[in-house]
Amino acid sequence: MRPMMLVLSVVLGVVPLLGVGWIFASGMIKLWPPSATVDGLFMSLILLTLSLCFLLNAYWEARDQGMLKFLHKKLPAKEAPAPATAAKAPAAKVT
Repeated sequence: MRPMMLVLSVVLGVVPLLGVGWIFASGMIKLWPPSATVDGLFMSLILLTLSLCFLLNAYWEARDQGMLKFLHKKLPAKEAPAPATAAKAPAAKVT
């Protein structure tokens, strides 16, 4: 059941990106000369938000299944340098 949720989340995350591509291809948003319709702007924002939600869910599913362990490797801790053995002058007394 869990792998199916991952696949479904990835598919439903990619489909809205195809819709954004269609908005650019149909000319509702043009990069040069810069122009856009209100419909194109809002539809692209809605589709990008929807895609983000599903792809974030896919990331969480893959992380929970252990598929992304290579991203979360911890580097070995570096050894701290040995403390300096230089003699310190005694502190002055405050009265």
